[in-house]
Amino acid sequence: MTERVYGVTPPISTTLPTEAEKRLHQALHDELRAQGTFESRAETEARKKVIAQLEKITTAFVKKATAETQNSFMVREAIGRVFTYGSYRLGVYGPGSDIDTLVVAPKHVTTEQYFRIFPDLLVEMAPPGAITDLTPVPDAFVPIIKFEFSGISIDLIFCSIKGLTQIPEDKSWNLTDNTLLRGLSENEVRSLNGTRVTDEILSLVPEPATFKLALRAIKLWAQRKAIYANIMGFPGGVAWAMLVARVCQLYPKATSAVVVNKFFHIMLKWPWPLPVLLKDIEYNISVTRAPVWNPKLYSSDRNHRMPIITPAYPAMCATHNINRSSKVVIMQELEKGVQVTEEIMTGRAPWKALFTKHTFFTSDFRYYLTVISSSRTKDAQNVWSGFIESRVRVLVNKIENHPAIVLARPFNKGYDRQHRCKNYEQLGEVVSNGSLAHLHKPTPEEEEKAKAEVKTEVKAELIKAELKPESVSQDGQVIKSEPDTEAAPPPPVTAEDGAIIKPEPGTEPALPPPAPSAAAAAVVPESAPKKADGVKNENAVKNDDAVKNGNGSKHEDGDKVDVKLADIPEKEQELEVFTTNYYIGLQLGKTPASLDLSREVQEWMAMCRSSDLYKEGVNFLAVTHIKNTTLPDDVFEPGEVKPRPPKKKLKRQAPDESSAQQPAKKSKPVEPAPPTAAS
Repeated sequence: MTERVYGVTPPISTTLPTEAEKRLHQALHDELRAQGTFESRAETEARKKVIAQLEKITTAFVKKATAETQNSFMVREAIGRVFTYGSYRLGVYGPGSDIDTLVVAPKHVTTEQYFRIFPDLLVEMAPPGAITDLTPVPDAFVPIIKFEFSGISIDLIFCSIKGLTQIPEDKSWNLTDNTLLRGLSENEVRSLNGTRVTDEILSLVPEPATFKLALRAIKLWAQRKAIYANIMGFPGGVAWAMLVARVCQLYPKATSAVVVNKFFHIMLKWPWPLPVLLKDIEYNISVTRAPVWNPKLYSSDRNHRMPIITPAYPAMCATHNINRSSKVVIMQELEKGVQVTEEIMTGRAPWKALFTKHTFFTSDFRYYLTVISSSRTKDAQNVWSGFIESRVRVLVNKIENHPAIVLARPFNKGYDRQHRCKNYEQLGEVVSNGSLAHLHKPTPEEEEKAKAEVKTEVKAELIKAELKPESVSQDGQVIKSEPDTEAAPPPPVTAEDGAIIKPEPGTEPALPPPAPSAAAAAVVPESAPKKADGVKNENAVKNDDAVKNGNGSKHEDGDKVDVKLADIPEKEQELEVFTTNYYIGLQLGKTPASLDLSREVQEWMAMCRSSDLYKEGVNFLAVTHIKNTTLPDDVFEPGEVKPRPPKKKLKRQAPDESSAQQPAKKSKPVEPAPPTAAS
């Protein structure tokens, strides 16, 4: 009997594993367990209970939605289904992982009903207090509801199957049939394809258990090296899964340890932009208008630097966000992975050596840009920071095209902070400079209270079409379109709004800090009270007879007295602001006399502020430049050493007769070396 051949090419080797490779496999399993990548059985059971509850809520939702347009028979027979995808469906989830889920409904249930009915029904049917951080995003390209269910993070998307009046009750029914895509829009196809792609990947690997353990290792490695985030221009979970699956196809009999080692060798030598395919791309299937990845037909597909193509129809590129800088970083980490795994396979190093943490903040760069997104309320910040996060890679694309920039690498996550300021001057320092002088660390009681709050209000006015990818091309470049109304011109190029690096000749580039007064003026609302010396408050309280003192007696002179509100001591009220900072490491070429990034930054900020999500006076955005020695302490974990400024050496002058008669002058410090950074 002929063995099945997996993939688009024959395997490289079908050799059975040796005893040494089996021992390395067990050592890898033990190390991954020691690293905490496996969750307990109780945690897994909790996930299953949450999914079962979601199934009941989904069916109740479908019945309620059906009752609005259909007869009683249709309501009685109506059901919905919940499918998972991503890491949970692949079986590589760990403690704290979210569950990517899909609600499937018959054709008469609409997306409008989903966002109008489901959130309230979710809170109503779930156990009291189980639903927290409920955030519907109805106008995203793939509409989604985000929430936590009993402490488990859920991303819930929706799709109505246009070809089905009823969802089959058969538990074995799945979404593999391509005809289910008939009549669906592109975003609906994307919703359905999350599950379809995951199922295809599992069906295209020779040994699922080997694949899952190897994928756990590669995911942990990518996360530790900070190259795991599709939104920031790095491969996401599905992309890394497809790369591991391709190596499994090439070595169908290998252990997980061998697959991990071969992964680094093969992907380092892969002839990019040759696409990574798990199966041949299916063309000429006319069930949907969603485009199939085709570099011969579409110029945007030809621009993909590291194309990894999904196996389910219609084939799409899972790595269209990768830019020049992120590809360089990935290749550098793959090269290091080859060296480390070779030492592991020969017994010279343990598996632990593969999972060491990145050095993004400790030694990789000397200069950074900080993108500061901030809002006056937590709910507004959740939406605003998510939008800014999705646009950071666009800023990186602009910056890396500057002739003086060798590499622009964004960190793969933002840092959330909460601040409490006493006045608008301090508030301006926070939102414009990223000042940490007014940080507020919530008490355990405040954190518990925040977690217990059920947030059910749908803030539809905060979710607009800017979340759709039409404003950004697949390669991350901005696609300019004529707006309905003329956007406000960007503010003048100033230090607080731009990222201007203009050093004095012979010194390293640095950005001047923004002026606090200008920053404060930007955030003071028109309704803020203004006081002027010598001007009587028009709300002064006049007592025509007498003003009694604290003891109830009349004022001594008995005259009419004006009591100004300015004279009444006011209770100090703190101004709360929430910030999320994103860091971009910069590697410079030859040290320029003047490095000016203000044009790139101003264009990007104008694009972000033109979004309907931006609310003046509520949301703020700034970009500043910092050196590695001034990075905030909270980006460093215990045991990491924060970079320190180099000690300045003073030039010594030989004493002479003139110096004996005149006071000695202080010598100028030696100029620092041109700024360089190791990537």
